[in-house]
Amino acid sequence: MTTATPALPATPRAARWFHALSDETRLDIVRLLSHGERCVCELQEALGAAQSRLSFHLRTLKRAGLVTDRREGRWVYYAINREALEAIAAFAGAVQPGRHAGSCRAACCP
Repeated sequence: MTTATPALPATPRAARWFHALSDETRLDIVRLLSHGERCVCELQEALGAAQSRLSFHLRTLKRAGLVTDRREGRWVYYAINREALEAIAAFAGAVQPGRHAGSCRAACCP
């Protein structure tokens, strides 16, 4: 009996995720958003970052699909895309040594 191997995301998608998470400021943003939705002004205050710099990082995270935004009046609120983070966790679990046994195209895994 074989165990089902989780489907891995397409390489370009995974690359966007990891690129977006490769910056300390963006990791701090994700950490802050893990506590709940935040407006840009709250993120600015917590990070001590200029709005233009923060906007760049939020745009990178949004393009990667890691955060979502919603407008309420003149304010924009950002939140974690939990499904994307769960997909990243599944990806990390699926590429652990020995976890992909039997699905390797190079037949290097028994």
